[in-house]
Amino acid sequence: MPFYRFDEMEGQYLTPRLSTAHGPIIEGKTIYFCLNCKKPGEGSVIHYHPNELFIFPTLGKINSLVGRDRRIVSPGTFIHVPPLGQHQMTATEDGPSNYLYIKDKTWTVVGLSVEEALPDRAASLEEATAEFEKAGWSAGRGEIRKDSGKSSVRIDGLGNCYYPIIDALDAPPTSGNRHYTFEGERMVFRFAEIVRPYDHRVEESIHEAFLYVLCGSLHADVDEARQEVSAGGIVHLPIGSRYRIRTDGTIPVRFVSVTSTAKLEARL
Repeated sequence: MPFYRFDEMEGQYLTPRLSTAHGPIIEGKTIYFCLNCKKPGEGSVIHYHPNELFIFPTLGKINSLVGRDRRIVSPGTFIHVPPLGQHQMTATEDGPSNYLYIKDKTWTVVGLSVEEALPDRAASLEEATAEFEKAGWSAGRGEIRKDSGKSSVRIDGLGNCYYPIIDALDAPPTSGNRHYTFEGERMVFRFAEIVRPYDHRVEESIHEAFLYVLCGSLHADVDEARQEVSAGGIVHLPIGSRYRIRTDGTIPVRFVSVTSTAKLEARL
């Protein structure tokens, strides 16, 4: 199925032992595309994982730490967490926060405390959830395995991981179409603002991609499936798919997308 909406999906705890984060998960071939939802003042302990992580806030503010760099981040700013990078995301006290949470599939969605060593095998979400339920933990208040060995966390040398793209998701439209691209180690993030007619066709997709509509609507054809996709709608573009994304330019449209790379696909 190429079309989704997070508000029509059941949520799960993504790392129940270490975080209160809860939300729906779409699992592609190379990418986890998720929505992370947190109540005011709640979030995760400082943790890490081997996958690359992209974060894009859609509601509220995040008290964000990447490496040693802590900032308050609002919708419109993209956050990059390199593989093994130390990080923590907490909703500020003044309200809940939601953000797109996108990971490559070289590891599961389950993270590790910075005091823990990487295990030989990543725990699946199902295993982590079963452990959480059996132990009777409160979300985000599980056991920290301090005797598990040397941690592989990266704290220094991550570079600037914060990228302001737009002042607010409901900011006035620009005078012309614009595109912003960020190339990570394994995935590519794009932001698009479309105010004039737009028609993008691909006969056979080389990489996997997910597209999320922030405002407005666009028409998407994916193989034989067709749909008008409005704000909050998601389009999944599998490897090898034929697709077309278009809008007539009468209403401004903003969307973000994430795409796998050859480097990521080779690792899988």
